[in-house]
Amino acid sequence: MRKFLVVLDDSRECLNAMRFAAMRAANTGGGVEVLSVIPPEEFNHWIGVGAIMREEARERIEVHFEVFAKWMRDKQNINPELVIREGEPLREILAQVQDDSDIGVLVLGAATDGKGPGPLVTALTKSAGDLPVPITIVPGDMTKDRLEAIT
Repeated sequence: MRKFLVVLDDSRECLNAMRFAAMRAANTGGGVEVLSVIPPEEFNHWIGVGAIMREEARERIEVHFEVFAKWMRDKQNINPELVIREGEPLREILAQVQDDSDIGVLVLGAATDGKGPGPLVTALTKSAGDLPVPITIVPGDMTKDRLEAIT
């Protein structure tokens, strides 16, 4: 089954990327894989403190994911998978795409704050020619009705 890989972070545009991935998967018989990356700088402390912080970060991610997962299950009949990786976000996204051959599309949300589309969108579009999957960039301010119409 082809999966839509979407990145879960604290950005506002993440919401539309999640919606798009779930709606598109529901309409095409695909699945959704949600990737969250914990950057290494969050754990540059003593070993014991770093382990506690890592566990707390994972718990926050799981709670955040469950909000999206419930909506996907209830509204789109999609049961998403959660993948948590640790490392540099760009490197880990590319690694996940390489590691999971079922991923067919990478879905990213574009920021609407006037400062550009965001660091992930900027970095990944520069290397888009080398990716084994297409990227779909979803505008962060696109309405739910418009998302439904295009998916």
